[in-house]
Amino acid sequence: MFAVSYAWTFDPGPLVAVGVVGGLYVARWLRVRRDGGSRGAGGWRLVSFLAGLALILVALVSPVDELGDQLFFMHMTQHIVLLDLAPILCILGLTRVLLRPVTRRIHRVEQAAGFLAHPVFAVVLYAATIWTWHVPPLYDAALRHPLVHVVEHLTFLSAGLLFWWHLLSPIRSRFRLGGLGPVAYVAATKLLVGALGMAITFSPDLLYDWYGRFGVIWGMTPLAGQQAGGALMTVEQETILGIVLITLFVRALGEEDRREARAERYGGEPV
Repeated sequence: MFAVSYAWTFDPGPLVAVGVVGGLYVARWLRVRRDGGSRGAGGWRLVSFLAGLALILVALVSPVDELGDQLFFMHMTQHIVLLDLAPILCILGLTRVLLRPVTRRIHRVEQAAGFLAHPVFAVVLYAATIWTWHVPPLYDAALRHPLVHVVEHLTFLSAGLLFWWHLLSPIRSRFRLGGLGPVAYVAATKLLVGALGMAITFSPDLLYDWYGRFGVIWGMTPLAGQQAGGALMTVEQETILGIVLITLFVRALGEEDRREARAERYGGEPV
């Protein structure tokens, strides 16, 4: 039986990058907290942002990274963290006040980017990134060549940040999602990625030759590990879709209640 490695990588690249971003965020959070109190820099925002950074380190320097090279299931866990969990937590840690020094710069970049800043592009990029990196030759190349693996991780994190920025950004965008836009935005993306997860789950053959060399790990053959990873991708995508839809529904109900309250206060029809 193959001897499983649980080593920490302690890659300096992620450690330095996360340290710099975390230091800048904490410094800004402390300044806003000192000047304006908790309204613009709530404690949960700090916890959320730092938790997102911590998850990036878990994905890239903890045994999760080493295990991802040996078991498809763990590699899929790493991808989920970089695409969804870490970006969601980091963006939720931001507020208009915290972003005030860079808001105009963000708007200029958005304007210069044109279509690249549109939500449709974010959907295409998110889905295309996942599908492309799961093409067997590219997937195996990422595991064989460290530089390619770094590029893969950077594209996952970038696609995830852009996708969730359009939905969770605390500052107004020129391409704001309104009405049923957020529902279509999330549903289209998650269904596209869920389809890939289903294809991997029910594949009768081992798609990624790299894992065939490791044998049985945690009681799973390479094919069983692949199927478990595909199922994890499918369940995670559909779970997030469900959570987002419920959140949007609750938000819509709250907005309707506020409209009715304003109508009762000032008279006339809800506006």
